[in-house]
Amino acid sequence: MASPTFSRHPLGIAVGFVLLGAVSAAPVAAYETATEADADAQSPSRVVQLDSVRVVAIGEDPNNIAVPYSVIDGEDLVARGVGTLGEAIDHLPGVRADTFGAGSSRPVIRGQVGPRVRILSDSASILDASDISPDHAVTVDPLLGERIEVLRGPATLLYGGGAIGGVVNVLDNKVPTALPTDGFDGRLVVRGNTVANEQAFGGSVTTQVGSNLVLHAQASHRDVDDYRFGRSGRRAFDHHDDHDDDHDHDHDHDHDHDHDDDHSHGSRVDGTFATTRNASVGMSWVTDRGYVGLAYSYRDDDYGLPGHSHEYEDCHPHGSALHCGGHDHDHDHDHDHEDEHGVPVIDLVSKRFDLRGEYADPFAGFSRIRFRGSHTDYRHHEIEDGDITTTFTNKGYETRVELEHVPLGNWTGVIGVQHADTTFKADGLEAFMPEVDTRSTGVFLVEHFEPSEQWHFELGARHEWLRHRPVNDSRGRPAYDDTATSYSAAAIWTFMPDTSLTFSASHSERMPHAQELYARGVHLATSTYECGLVPHPLTCGGTENNAEYGKESSRNYELLLRRHMGDVTYSIGAFANNIDDYIFARTLDQYEDFRLIKYSQRDAEFRGVEAEVTLRLTDALSFTVFGDRVNARFSDGERVPRIPASRFGGRVNVGVGAFDGELELYHVARQDDIAEFETVTPGHDMLNLTLNYRLADARTRLFLRGSNLLDQEVWNHTSFLADTVPLPGRNLTFGVSYTF
Repeated sequence: MASPTFSRHPLGIAVGFVLLGAVSAAPVAAYETATEADADAQSPSRVVQLDSVRVVAIGEDPNNIAVPYSVIDGEDLVARGVGTLGEAIDHLPGVRADTFGAGSSRPVIRGQVGPRVRILSDSASILDASDISPDHAVTVDPLLGERIEVLRGPATLLYGGGAIGGVVNVLDNKVPTALPTDGFDGRLVVRGNTVANEQAFGGSVTTQVGSNLVLHAQASHRDVDDYRFGRSGRRAFDHHDDHDDDHDHDHDHDHDHDHDDDHSHGSRVDGTFATTRNASVGMSWVTDRGYVGLAYSYRDDDYGLPGHSHEYEDCHPHGSALHCGGHDHDHDHDHDHEDEHGVPVIDLVSKRFDLRGEYADPFAGFSRIRFRGSHTDYRHHEIEDGDITTTFTNKGYETRVELEHVPLGNWTGVIGVQHADTTFKADGLEAFMPEVDTRSTGVFLVEHFEPSEQWHFELGARHEWLRHRPVNDSRGRPAYDDTATSYSAAAIWTFMPDTSLTFSASHSERMPHAQELYARGVHLATSTYECGLVPHPLTCGGTENNAEYGKESSRNYELLLRRHMGDVTYSIGAFANNIDDYIFARTLDQYEDFRLIKYSQRDAEFRGVEAEVTLRLTDALSFTVFGDRVNARFSDGERVPRIPASRFGGRVNVGVGAFDGELELYHVARQDDIAEFETVTPGHDMLNLTLNYRLADARTRLFLRGSNLLDQEVWNHTSFLADTVPLPGRNLTFGVSYTF
């Protein structure tokens, strides 16, 4: 286990002192409030009440959000025992994760991932490198997050074309938004697990200084070993041999790889270890009209890259054909892949400043203003055998302002502007992209009209400008400069109390990401050689696979039935996305587990359903059934790659006094609707159990969670490692949280 310190940065020392003070003061705070009712402990502060769902525009009623949304609170995040953002929300309808070991996993929403799912830190972009590759960690901390908000479906009006799949907003208290109850509050968490010998702990403290100044500090540490994979129904890592026989790949590989030797030792998966350290300090000035504040955050990660092989580092394309070490594509291969290299490690550091504020009645004609500003300095080294082989950096800033205007008759709305400027650079062995400067600006307007209590209408539009400019590019690749316009309309009919039917339609445009344009080179983490949209006729993808490139254009439709209150609640929806010039990583050729991919554009259709229905029998007992399915095809009938399989299940929730628990069982179907060069992924059953118990002081909570209790061998079709790295087996997570 790595030493649980922040000795690499002086910020850790400061946070340590603050947390030590919090631990010392906690008994005093507990004594002072012991006689207060629990409702008083949760009473609102004297400041103006802010939105309960912050990922939507300011002033918007959460009951009038046109797309499905979910909110996960901080206690649930801790009890779920997860260390990455994708794992934290993959139980929600329509949401999965493209897992990549223990150090990284990104959310997959309705089959969309990467640049199509916008990940935010309190409504501001995180500006890391996670949208470049699935092995790059998402730099948010689920352990100390206050809650996570998830919008499923297009949110391009507020957040641009990159939000066509959805939005994930991680809320924290780095910049306090209110005065703490009794002038002082905080939280401590300690957690461990059995599948990877997890040791995790964290703490936060918020204190009031004077009448208006609020200080906040938080820190967390998580360390896990290589995890153990499931044993039930185990196939010794050979399920990837089940190729789609309907496709003619034009080569006759007879793969007989011993992946059990390649990527595991005993029952554990090599390279799935991780150590994560987070710390932040912040302050804000809080009045009865709102707040303004500043925070500094520091993150330091070290984690392994599973499934990594140097056997393919000399692979290169000849047109649309892949050549690797002189092998042709007609040999039978019976390799054990004895890799003389150690497991590669990512050493990640992110430094970030956040400016946040929200004020009521800022000036005439407007009832509220919300603003966000952030600056991020991100870098990570990819280290092999103790040497730095590749370095990725992403430096930039983003600003965002929203203004809610005063009601104009029955119309209310928000106008806003967003600007970002970043520079991404890769140096070293796997520098498969040039240095790229990216600048984007967007303006948006969202209006709501409510003629009666039964009807609510929403109209909105956004226009944005984007420029990617390669810097000192030896290949002379051109800059990309374009604009995009999106607009939407929605109608919400509340035909019964707390029950509504929503229909929404939108037109969204997404401009290419820098990687999709300019990628060219070996990317060993995903076992690919990548070729971007910008043509390289002779050496990358072949003349026949090069075409004009540009932005995506989609027509999106959603029908949603919701009931918020009562003994029966539900959210049942269906969606359709018709996307012209959909950008995807097309596999042109394959050698063993290594693929040649070319970013290409084809028309595609996404169709899906999501449902969650809860029956509350008593105040202490409820039953829920849930399920989701997405079907994605290109216009010629071929399947879109890495689409999640259907899922269906149920859960039982019980709460008696200080005890509450949840038993969950769901089935993930076999995924045999696969793209060319993909392999069939078998289905599995997942059984989970969560138990919570609050001690008499109501501040201390003990939790226990069992996940994958059937010890199933689980493969994730949405992952780039779907054929080589299984998910964790049976696991018990246990811990304690204390609030003061």
